Amino acid sequence: MDLLVRGIERSEVRAAAEIIAEGTLSVGDEHPERVADYWSAVLETRARGGEVFVGIVGGDVVGLCQVLVFRHFQHTGGWCAELESVYVRADRRGAGIGARLIATAEEHARRAGCYRIQLTSRNVRTDAHRFYLANDYQQTSQGFRKSLDHLA
Repeated sequence: MDLLVRGIERSEVRAAAEIIAEGTLSVGDEHPERVADYWSAVLETRARGGEVFVGIVGGDVVGLCQVLVFRHFQHTGGWCAELESVYVRADRRGAGIGARLIATAEEHARRAGCYRIQLTSRNVRTDAHRFYLANDYQQTSQGFRKSLDHLA
């Protein structure tokens, strides 16, 4: 398999969003036809030092991940990275694509001067947990979230 991992191009946004829609636990939240909205997120991510990476095989988008870069108040205002939206197309899982995507995100974070990369993963995603553990991530914390949609 000849895998290319690089920053996403606008022409690849819909395919990447379709992969997310295929694998999300929040059915109905993704709208791959809204390319401009997803592209705005890419541009904002880049403006803040992060990136949305895609895995390409045979010209097709087969996976993606987003790395966000931000400053913590902790570690004397040190830089930190958040790994988000790690998805591999269902028919391509188990081929090392996810590992290459997150390795690329980690290298991006290192170049940005980040002292740590972190992520959250939903409790029901036990396969993802095994994947992260196998890629040297440690389960050190319990994540919490609260929807703010109801406050609008």
